[in-house]
Amino acid sequence: MTSTTRTQARTWAGVVTLLAGTLLPPLDFFIVNLAIPSIQHDLGGGDTLGRQIVASYAATYAVMLTLGGRLGDLHGRRRVFLVGLVGFALASLLCGVATGPWTLLAGRVLQGVTAALMAPQSLALIRAALDGREQRIALGLHGATFGLAAVIGQSLGGLLVTADIGGLGWRAIFLVNLPVAALALLGGFFLRDPHSGGAQRLDRTGALLLLTGLAGIVVPLVEGPDLDWPLWCLVLLVAAAGVLIRFWRHESALGAGGSRARVMPLVPPKAVTAPGVRIALVSVALFYSIAGFFLVFSEHEQAVGRTLVQASLDILPLGIGFLIGPLVVPNLARFVPRGIAAAGLVLETIGFLAFAGLVTALGQTPWAAAPLALIGFGQGLALPSLIRITVTLVPRAFAGLASGLVSATLQISAALSVAVIGGTFYAVAAAHGSTRAIAAVSVIIAVLLSVSALLSLRAERVTPAEA
Repeated sequence: MTSTTRTQARTWAGVVTLLAGTLLPPLDFFIVNLAIPSIQHDLGGGDTLGRQIVASYAATYAVMLTLGGRLGDLHGRRRVFLVGLVGFALASLLCGVATGPWTLLAGRVLQGVTAALMAPQSLALIRAALDGREQRIALGLHGATFGLAAVIGQSLGGLLVTADIGGLGWRAIFLVNLPVAALALLGGFFLRDPHSGGAQRLDRTGALLLLTGLAGIVVPLVEGPDLDWPLWCLVLLVAAAGVLIRFWRHESALGAGGSRARVMPLVPPKAVTAPGVRIALVSVALFYSIAGFFLVFSEHEQAVGRTLVQASLDILPLGIGFLIGPLVVPNLARFVPRGIAAAGLVLETIGFLAFAGLVTALGQTPWAAAPLALIGFGQGLALPSLIRITVTLVPRAFAGLASGLVSATLQISAALSVAVIGGTFYAVAAAHGSTRAIAAVSVIIAVLLSVSALLSLRAERVTPAEA
């Protein structure tokens, strides 16, 4: 075996390890949903505990992602990835052995923190270590892995609880992370990080301001819909906007240099203001408006009398499409180097409009398999392509930050989508029934995706950053 071949083998072994780190954070978000009734029965806490199990992880993960990406830039992405991986495994163990609600919630918060350390490094290392077609292949596999987590997460949680392996019951949904993390830790030997971090210090003031501001946005978005939007949620959103404005002013002053030049801004203005970056991030945010659809689809299925198994089969075509789409991207890019993200978003738009029409005409979702598959395939095409567009617009030195920004944008967009799309669905369903409601939100999502397609085309025309 030649030296080049050995290097390539090590590189792709490292990519497989990174994909394990890509799989675990979203898998842990989806896998818990069907296990919540069992957890509530065992630990008590009622509906409040069920909401907190989801919210504590989602909110912490979203808030910490940008900081996690920046820590990788400063202290070495491989090192931060492995720290996050070990921490995530320990947090999963804490959840798996929890004997009360507070222990479980503490474990979920720790899972969110450590997942935010781990997840951005996957994209950053792919961006830093690979170029050209290899990078496109790796990003395609990254998107497919994300899709795999979304597809198997829901059903795996139910299967593990039902199987009751070793009498573990719901605890198995957390303990299953341990063997995956152990294999990924062994594969960490093959990870290559061309940029091992710098000597500058973390911007602690900026980190505090950003975490406070993002928490003030994410927590109300996660909790507000279930609590019927109490006044404190609205006050927190307004206050968070002020904190984020203060954060940006602080970062701009820090980025100007001067006596504090040794302190690295958490979000360097020249990274975010690089040509096309903001347009790309808005496109990413609009792309993930689909997140609310999974919630309303489940609610609609229950409303029309579909069983849990039937509902799982009804949504399966979307998952299959989502798995296939990213795997097509590398080969498609050889013939169509630009516009793949926009094409995927257009396919999603068509799929949602067709889905709305079929559901309205037939009143049942089992007949909507074709548009659901089209939605999933379009999403699979768009996700890795949008990620590639965004991270390549950011200078390579800020690859960790770029990955954190993309991941945080996806998570915050998901929370906003669940709040807005979910709220719209419930309001229309109360007045006109579930069928009209899911058709209405499908049209809304289609409009948002079409805008995302236009923005992605604008962003893709910008020359990528080389620095």
